Amino acid sequence: MKVIASTRQTQGTGASRRLRRANKLPGIIYGGKEAAQMIEMEHNPIFYALQKEKFHASILTMELDGKEELVVLRTFQMHPYKPQVMHIDFQRVNPAEEITMRVPLHFHGAEESPAVKVDKAMISHTVTFVEVTCLPKLLPEFISVDLSGLTVGATIKASDLPVAEGVVVVTPEGEDPVIASVIAKAAEEVTVGEEAAAE
Repeated sequence: MKVIASTRQTQGTGASRRLRRANKLPGIIYGGKEAAQMIEMEHNPIFYALQKEKFHASILTMELDGKEELVVLRTFQMHPYKPQVMHIDFQRVNPAEEITMRVPLHFHGAEESPAVKVDKAMISHTVTFVEVTCLPKLLPEFISVDLSGLTVGATIKASDLPVAEGVVVVTPEGEDPVIASVIAKAAEEVTVGEEAAAE
């Protein structure tokens, strides 16, 4: 994905306020060997891009004053109640250096699992994203998690995630967090059902 920016010539709260009134978005780009640089962008393209999952977990091409460089989105600030982006931060990316990024998980196949089809259990998604470390060219847009083989009592852990060679899922040292697990039907639901049947 490509974003277009230009160098911001003025700084300060007043200058940022004037930019926003002109439907511009103040921001900053940092990282690498260059100093942090104040930038401004058209507001609406970024506002709509932020609504796409891919924009948050991809290497972006930023055209800054006509020169292209690779960046990733790091943070952004929204207005408390207006549909307006107040500020946005990007980080420069070196193609030869590993980066750590948050990658969304896409779950599928739950309806086909024995846990759901046979045992009428539920599958709980403990997390919806993980952090991975890899070279920029290997960064996955998302990680697909197949739930179709789950049975009662089964879990999927971080070490089970299908990632390409060179992509490492970041976890706390010595831990293997649960990503998804099967939850048996609540005893309370069974009891209520039995009482209803008895009546």
